[in-house]
Amino acid sequence: MVSLSAVAGIAMVSTGMVLTPGPNMIYLVSRSVAQGRRAGLISLAGVVVGFLVYLFAATAGIATVFALVPEIYLAMKFAGAGYLLWLAWKAVRPGGSSAFAPEALAADRPGRLFGMGLLTCLLNPKIAILYVSLLPQFVRPERGHVAVQSLLLGLTQIAVGVAGNAMFVLTAGSVSSFFARRPLWQRVHRYLMGTALAGFAVRIAADRSRAVLAAP
Repeated sequence: MVSLSAVAGIAMVSTGMVLTPGPNMIYLVSRSVAQGRRAGLISLAGVVVGFLVYLFAATAGIATVFALVPEIYLAMKFAGAGYLLWLAWKAVRPGGSSAFAPEALAADRPGRLFGMGLLTCLLNPKIAILYVSLLPQFVRPERGHVAVQSLLLGLTQIAVGVAGNAMFVLTAGSVSSFFARRPLWQRVHRYLMGTALAGFAVRIAADRSRAVLAAP
């Protein structure tokens, strides 16, 4: 069975990642600011389904893939570090913008909101990084079935992700107004998020551990 330390570890990593800007956060916040909380929550439902797709794909096949081709793990690891560094640069570069900066968007119907939330999550490299590069490092084959451990850790990630993203949806309008009135705080937010992203990138790239998975 999965250990409490592994659950706590993936929860901490998930919290850190959900608090850093990425495609999911940017889409949910922009929809909430432009179209209201209801639109943001419908979009979040699509994101949740995307989380579940990643979870079941990881549970079903990630152990076998890494056991057969460990080079895939290393490739995803360094690609993930590069992607996070790119996000960090986007946040701190001259002329960069905060995820909470107001933006005019046309109103979308519920079906499109849900579908775009799902698509944004499925195409989100940050979530792929978490499931392909980070989650396996918390799995310990000696503690039992790898797929069950992956499932429980993935459900932990989803719970943290839903809670964090729901917070952004519910507070996006207020935070956007706050930053609009205080440009200095908007710059501080950008630099803090850029620093956090760069820190994750360095941690991923410097980690010398390999995927600790065995075929189920």
